[in-house]
Amino acid sequence: MGKIGVYGFGRIGRTMTRIALDRKLFEPEAIADIKDPETLAALFAVDSNFGRWPEEVSVEEGRIVIVDSAKEIPDWGSLGVDVVVDCSARATRREIAQLHLDRGARKVLVSGPSKTLADCDAVLLPGINIESYDPGSHHIVSLASCTTNALAPLVKLLIESVGIESGFFATVHAYTNSQSLTDQPMAARRDSWAAAENIIPSSSGAAKALRFIWPDLPVTGKSYRVPVRTGSIVELVATVKKPTDAQALRDMFRAAAESGPLSGILGVLEEEYASSRIVGESRSSIIDLPLVEVIGGKTVSVAAWYDNEFGFSNRLAETAVLLADSV
Repeated sequence: MGKIGVYGFGRIGRTMTRIALDRKLFEPEAIADIKDPETLAALFAVDSNFGRWPEEVSVEEGRIVIVDSAKEIPDWGSLGVDVVVDCSARATRREIAQLHLDRGARKVLVSGPSKTLADCDAVLLPGINIESYDPGSHHIVSLASCTTNALAPLVKLLIESVGIESGFFATVHAYTNSQSLTDQPMAARRDSWAAAENIIPSSSGAAKALRFIWPDLPVTGKSYRVPVRTGSIVELVATVKKPTDAQALRDMFRAAAESGPLSGILGVLEEEYASSRIVGESRSSIIDLPLVEVIGGKTVSVAAWYDNEFGFSNRLAETAVLLADSV
């Protein structure tokens, strides 16, 4: 397997590294971030959402002992790094992702939705279209967003079973680093109000990312950021082409969660829970079966829970291994 480096050691970079080490998927060859190694080590060792790392984490000669740390884009080639997982939120544009290739990496995995299809070589989601990965032509790969990975299984299964004429989704999403802790002017007007004190409407990149996979998909949506630290839910309300009922949909979702390409990625909840139930959940999309509803046979409502940090980071680590195995 090729060697993997991490660029950006924020919420997703740290969570993915924890998962990669805990699941023994890979050990990062190097980590690059603009912050000092001491602070990065402390944040890795004790995480507000996922607890303490079970082993000692320290810094020696400017390096976190479990991984190397650097402040700028390293010379990946000299480090022997083949795949860079960019968690900086900047590589959603091709010119930024290309910098990693220019510095010697052979593949770049972007932990976010690329701005346009031209900004990456492929948008690949495990369980959805990952089998279309072409090592010869896909060098900049986008994993889209946590919401896209939660919503795509619902879309895929509805398209395959009953078809979708049109639909709207809304995600009730944990607050993120794009928001402010206190009221202050921000680039996005609504983000100017305190994240822990408000319900804040926001756009969702999932609408565009879904169309990267299904170009003619007539589905759009929005996000509502709420005061929880992690754990989100997305609801899709769609008009379907073939008549169905709630029980048929529940049975279809159960079967898809048990076997097939979505096994281990899709889950179902048979009982009634709240968001704390899915904190630390490794699957990307957990359908709340009691919330599945159908009106008139053709208007369906399906809701899926997801840990917007942990589930997405699991897919990111797994896809990094896929890319590294191909170089």
